[in-house]
Amino acid sequence: MKKLVLLCLLFLSACTSVPSGVKPVDEFELAKYLGTWHEIARLDHSFERGLSNVTATYKMKSDGGVQVINRGFSDANKAWKEAEGKAYFVDSNDIGHLKVSFFGPFYGAYVIFELDRVDYQYAFITSYNRDYLWFLSRTPQVSEALKQQFIVQVKQMGFAVDQIIWVDQQDQ
Repeated sequence: MKKLVLLCLLFLSACTSVPSGVKPVDEFELAKYLGTWHEIARLDHSFERGLSNVTATYKMKSDGGVQVINRGFSDANKAWKEAEGKAYFVDSNDIGHLKVSFFGPFYGAYVIFELDRVDYQYAFITSYNRDYLWFLSRTPQVSEALKQQFIVQVKQMGFAVDQIIWVDQQDQ
């Protein structure tokens, strides 16, 4: 029984770890990160499949955590889909490494590895492995130069750039 508990704890902590070769940003300021972000690009996964106009909104919670509201338009259902979660820092609150949960006690890593340090206008995020990748921006459209920076950087880091989905951010 002790081995099973230990195995479960190791599995759960692995889901909040940082992938090898990825370094979370330091000197992170949560207050500057709060607010609404537009999803520019992502790797496909079931919980966002078929969604356009995707946003992520971050707000402070009274317990020091962060309320996370992800919202996107389901093209198939012609309806908005929304998920609410919570996030907490894994280590220090000035390191861009949080754990996020959308259901129960299960958390996944939220690792900000690239960030516009001046005024937090864009961010590149992954999770505990390279199957997860997001490019967020304060605006629904970004320059081609920034898109190319994203592609070059994540390709060098071993992400599957040929599988990146560029999110449609048209008005609904």
